[in-house]
Amino acid sequence: MNLRFGLLWSFRNPDFNRVPWQDLYRNHMDLVVDSEAMGYDHAWLTEHHFVDDGYSPSLLPIAAGIATRTSRIRIGTFLVLLPLHNPVTVAEDTATVDLLSNGRFDLGVGLGYRRKEFADQGISPTERGPRLREGIEIIQRLLGDEEVSIDGKFSKLNKIRIVPPALQKPHPPIWLGAVADKAIERAAKMGLHFQVTGPTSAVEHYDACLEAAGRNPQEYNTAQLRWVHVAQSREQAWETAAESLHYTASCYAKWFREASDGTEHDEGMANLPSINDMISKQEFDMFGEPAIVGTVEDAKAMIADYVSRGRCTHLVCGMAFAGLAAHHIRSSMDIFAKDVVPAFRN
Repeated sequence: MNLRFGLLWSFRNPDFNRVPWQDLYRNHMDLVVDSEAMGYDHAWLTEHHFVDDGYSPSLLPIAAGIATRTSRIRIGTFLVLLPLHNPVTVAEDTATVDLLSNGRFDLGVGLGYRRKEFADQGISPTERGPRLREGIEIIQRLLGDEEVSIDGKFSKLNKIRIVPPALQKPHPPIWLGAVADKAIERAAKMGLHFQVTGPTSAVEHYDACLEAAGRNPQEYNTAQLRWVHVAQSREQAWETAAESLHYTASCYAKWFREASDGTEHDEGMANLPSINDMISKQEFDMFGEPAIVGTVEDAKAMIADYVSRGRCTHLVCGMAFAGLAAHHIRSSMDIFAKDVVPAFRN
């Protein structure tokens, strides 16, 4: 096994432990740089809009900043909410970051689900699917250095080619984030790598859809998100992480209820326990899988169980919990890199 490990960065700054915005960005950018030195494989960036805690709304500028401060670690989006963006701009920015990073960029895109993000920008949520499909086609062709003309529903392009082109050929890896079966099927049909927040059953469905489309699943990567905090003792880990984990879960639970789109988004998110209950029970399910909070041995056991149940090429670790102090994030990153990651390397 040679599981690749990345960290998720959302640059959230909630009221209960707010710091000056410039300090938050400086601290987290420093942590990303530190993660490269610790041996992590990926820095993943995630997007939302109009969130009071500042959940990162602008991923490609952050990716460019990371590119100029690192030399090895790959940089990816988990994910860009493509229906909210001009696909030509996304393609141009992707090519630019790919050049700045010397070919280390991965573009992950997805539908989005928060109705407010669409309504406040005058975009109907019912257009998400068509906008995504049209946008991916444009981005794939532009990043492949094609001259593109298209008379689409949302884009009218006349013989355009992006200059300068991306460095990676035929183009930087493109991933699709999905939860609902229809979206998973779309990822497989379009030949895109797969990002998911849920249980391993989603990857089983993705692989089956790849095979149905005549594709070999072993040629496609899967990136799965798990929430992680490790410390010297289980008690210390939960006491440190519980407030931030509870806040994160509460936000997602609220957004999923508001979305009410019939997906399995809210799996494991209903009936949230109190912070004290989290600490006393030392367990909590996040997106249908238990949060990996505890000791090194706890983390090893939980990851081993997870990868034994399904295919996983990239584990995306949500360690930078909203409101968690930078020194606690760094401590967890360091322990995990030194004592957990080596157990899953060839």
